[in-house]
Amino acid sequence: MTQSSKSYQLEKSLWTDQDFEKMGWHDSKLFAISFGDNFQLLFDIDYIFKWVQTGKTFKFWVSPCTLVFENVYDLEFQMDGISDGIEIDGISRDNPQKPKNADFIKVDTEFDWTIDTQQGAIFFKSIGYKQYVRQYPKYTAGQYFELTERGGISFDKILC
Repeated sequence: MTQSSKSYQLEKSLWTDQDFEKMGWHDSKLFAISFGDNFQLLFDIDYIFKWVQTGKTFKFWVSPCTLVFENVYDLEFQMDGISDGIEIDGISRDNPQKPKNADFIKVDTEFDWTIDTQQGAIFFKSIGYKQYVRQYPKYTAGQYFELTERGGISFDKILC
């Protein structure tokens, strides 16, 4: 698949933990956090799908997304101040194990997840995630959109 700075072909609108190895959240801005039904942890983010080098600078293909972790527990926040918002450095998972409620949820593996940010870290256990792309990626000079450009804060699970 050839992609230039003028076009970007979105592979799919719903990404899951099955795609973890090919995803990266570095420099994605986290706008809001919510606690959903059935032990869900939701993040409203601007996800950077592609970095494009233009001379000595970069431009980006960015889209507002809802990132939903499922069957979350043992949640811990360690933050050192968030005066200008939260910027994700990376997301990692390790320690695969059988969930305590595996028979009920019909899933056989959960992980210890860490969301490293420029301001600290978020730790929790979860069986995985779904990331909903709410708008087609746009080519922009910034790594995220202003609230008005992205349609405000949203935890919608509507796909573009």
